[in-house]
Amino acid sequence: MFILKKIISGFLYPLPLSLWISFLGLYLLWFTTKQKTGKILVSVGVIILTLFSCSIIANKLLRPLERKYESFEMKGSSSVSKIEDEFAIKYVVVLGGGHSSDPELPLISQIGRSSLERLIAGIRIYRKCPEAKLLLSGGSIFDPVPEADTMARVAMEIGIPENDIILETKSKDTKDQAKFIKSVIGREPFVLVTAAFHMPRSMALFKKLGMNPIPSPIGHRVSERQGLSPHSFFPSTGNLRKVGLAIHEYLGLTWSKLRGQQ
Repeated sequence: MFILKKIISGFLYPLPLSLWISFLGLYLLWFTTKQKTGKILVSVGVIILTLFSCSIIANKLLRPLERKYESFEMKGSSSVSKIEDEFAIKYVVVLGGGHSSDPELPLISQIGRSSLERLIAGIRIYRKCPEAKLLLSGGSIFDPVPEADTMARVAMEIGIPENDIILETKSKDTKDQAKFIKSVIGREPFVLVTAAFHMPRSMALFKKLGMNPIPSPIGHRVSERQGLSPHSFFPSTGNLRKVGLAIHEYLGLTWSKLRGQQ
């Protein structure tokens, strides 16, 4: 089911979706008499690719996900008001965001950008909470080394004591992470660190299990002060990436609701 879900969702991302529609149109144009249908499909594919490559649409899709929760470290955050004293925080949970355990690469090159952002943010909070443990979560899906192991190696390289690190290495997705992490910390309040766009789904899954996460989103891709510029109207691969992230999360939220996981 996990692999099937990944394959199906892959076809719904803007780049593969627009290419498959365009290729189907080209096939009809070159090898059949359905010329009008072929032209329509090619046009639709190009339009989809163009629209989702523009920052106006990409930011519009991603911003609502990223701005739903404030960071734990932000002054005046509603999340901070839940905890009066940093000594009350026993766990800082960091959800992995990608890695590649290639032994020929330096350690820092083996951890993905999103994972590194989350890890650094988690370590900053951990250092402010004297009684806290750093719980790193991420299993091995398409990589033989669990993601949590790679994050732990990076954390120890920058001075985090090994006995302050707890690893969760069995999960394949966010649903699994919530389940396995609950077996470690139960209903104890904890700071949850993950990408800003991923936070709404993560919070819903953890809360559904009766847990008490305090959100601390990181790695925002959309700036509130980012106004229109000439580049706003030019397609870019970066915007396709933003749309892909947004679609992935909206699909995940929909799937979780359908399965009663939130």
